[in-house]
Amino acid sequence: MEEVRETSAWVARNSSHVTIDSSGLEKVVETMNESIPKVEWDYEGIHYFDNGPLTVQYLFVLDALNFCFWPDKDLNYDHLAKGLKEALLNDHSAFDADHLRKYTGPQLRELLKWPRSLPLEEERVRLLHEVGFELERSFEGKASKLVESCGKSAVKLVALVTRHFPGFRDHSMYKGHQVFLYKRAQIFAADLWGAFKGQGYGEFNDIGSITMFADYIVPAVLQQLGVLKYSSTLENAIRASSEIGAGTEEEVELRACSIFAVEKMRELLSIKCGKQVLSVELDLWLWSVGVQCPSLQHHRTLSIYY
Repeated sequence: MEEVRETSAWVARNSSHVTIDSSGLEKVVETMNESIPKVEWDYEGIHYFDNGPLTVQYLFVLDALNFCFWPDKDLNYDHLAKGLKEALLNDHSAFDADHLRKYTGPQLRELLKWPRSLPLEEERVRLLHEVGFELERSFEGKASKLVESCGKSAVKLVALVTRHFPGFRDHSMYKGHQVFLYKRAQIFAADLWGAFKGQGYGEFNDIGSITMFADYIVPAVLQQLGVLKYSSTLENAIRASSEIGAGTEEEVELRACSIFAVEKMRELLSIKCGKQVLSVELDLWLWSVGVQCPSLQHHRTLSIYY
């Protein structure tokens, strides 16, 4: 995860469209001094959980599909989590590797009980096939075997996921530098940790190495809190709901500067308040604030990575 931290810091130092406001950052940290908001991982009760390997399979499928909801204004993460949960409750073999390899777009829609085409539906189906094929080829068809092979290291799990599953290789070129973000691979480790409460399949001796998960909600919350500042061009594009291309300077800066800002927030909480907080915990709090704010304006990028 040092690659993620280091390359995000490089973007933050060289950014043209997004800056981090130090005073805004300090103000947010001061408000968190008395009590750092704790958010339970499954605070809405929307996820499948049976404390066993099937939960791991569920979470891996969930995180393979956890991206780009905004093109359909009625669709959000909750629909995906609950839809997959209900599908698994109805049929425990729904996410067997050989089934994942064969899903079609209409079948995925039926699984989620969604009445129309999903955003980037062909890509979602392609990624399901990829997950099914590689789990079958390398991990006896089971995501739990993938997790067991990481030796209780979240960093190793992220490395394994990105090595074996190309759809999780979330990186970009920025001003001649490769930038690593790895949102969905990292969130798989965090989901395991949160679901299993740091035990069993969720026990990682290095969970503190995981960064925040650079999506389109958290940058908007950080901007609303006064931590991120946008150029007028970028701010106007977001307000106009204009699409921002994947891999553009603006898009990479929004994501990388968010990672850097949350790392700085974590450092300040330690220095000023003497409190050790995980980036995972800060991300969950920021994301929960964002999803409860319907008027939040976020950037719009068509991407399989978030």
